[in-house]
Amino acid sequence: MIISFIIVAVICLFTIDYHLGRKDHLSKSKYTQFHPKKSDLELFIDGEKLFHDLFESIKNSTQSIHVLFYIVKNDEISNEFLSLLGEKASIGVEVRLLLDYVGSFELDKQKINVLKEKGVKFARSHAPRFPYFFYTLQARNHRKITVIDGKIGYLGGFNIGKEYIGKDPKFGYWRDFHLKLTGEGVSDLQQQFLRDWFDSTAENYLEETRYFPNLEQGKSKHTFISTYGKHLDEHFLSFIKEAKQEILICSPYFIPGKKILDELLRALANGMKVKIMVPMKADHPLVKQAAFPYFGQLLLAGAEIYRFYHGFYHAKVIVIDDQLCDIGTANFDKRSLYLNDEMNCIIYDQEFVKLVKTSIYEDFNRSELLTYEFYKKRPLLERGKEAVATLVSHFL
Repeated sequence: MIISFIIVAVICLFTIDYHLGRKDHLSKSKYTQFHPKKSDLELFIDGEKLFHDLFESIKNSTQSIHVLFYIVKNDEISNEFLSLLGEKASIGVEVRLLLDYVGSFELDKQKINVLKEKGVKFARSHAPRFPYFFYTLQARNHRKITVIDGKIGYLGGFNIGKEYIGKDPKFGYWRDFHLKLTGEGVSDLQQQFLRDWFDSTAENYLEETRYFPNLEQGKSKHTFISTYGKHLDEHFLSFIKEAKQEILICSPYFIPGKKILDELLRALANGMKVKIMVPMKADHPLVKQAAFPYFGQLLLAGAEIYRFYHGFYHAKVIVIDDQLCDIGTANFDKRSLYLNDEMNCIIYDQEFVKLVKTSIYEDFNRSELLTYEFYKKRPLLERGKEAVATLVSHFL
């Protein structure tokens, strides 16, 4: 009886903490849909190529390096990255490194101290705090933004660690999508980084003109959206409603919730093609099982669901017809929709959209098509896990 009372009391406490914390967080939220811009875009789908390009940009920087990642590990590639930042800071380049508190919790403190000694300004985003400890522990900064000299920007799904370059035997090859931008859109990435820096440090550099050089228009029209646990579902719903022929959704986690599921089912009923790609493997407990309750209805309605087996699939992409694609940091799950800080880029350049679609269709050939027959034959144990995963899906 006493144990049951304690369990109920803890659940009630966490529930109150979560709802009041979320209300407080959203009251201070800075959701932004930036004005449309034009930039030159380059797509990276391979970690080795991305890091080679990113590290070269860092080496060639002359004024400022602003970096925000969810995860930085303690491995060889992370050490190389941190060493580069330290070297640039030691010769007078302004370097700021912002890491999510939970995502990079295991980063060696000695390495952080060495960075600070070399002149790197370091901060953690979303450190848990009272009175809403449980909520602040859950709401994380999931953005991955890098801005070099205010002129070159990077945004996407890659973090810093050996798995992202395919050197973790557990996952094998790692597929992800990351953008490199030059042109006027870089100023939006700079602005978002400095907002996040202010939220974490109370240091305001948003009016510092040296971080916002004059930038020329590029070729591709795009819009950035920055979300703080709200409004992202509205964008995803609008994308689906805009579709005339085909909807492609690629995500390592597929936990969309009822509203988005219903809209996908409506699109299928109206003759739209819906194709979804997820990884065969899972990198976190229960995320794979949390997706299956959605798969059944979608399969019966005619959706095609592909499970990528050529390594791990971590790309976060939505493509609507040949008209637009969304690439960014947000997964197609409840955590990205209703908890995390995310930033996505909506691209309207049809030539670039076709490039993205080509890559996705190539990965369909490295995937297994899920059938309804296979779905029905799931073992009882898996179905039990799915029930548990559904209960906690908001926090996966």
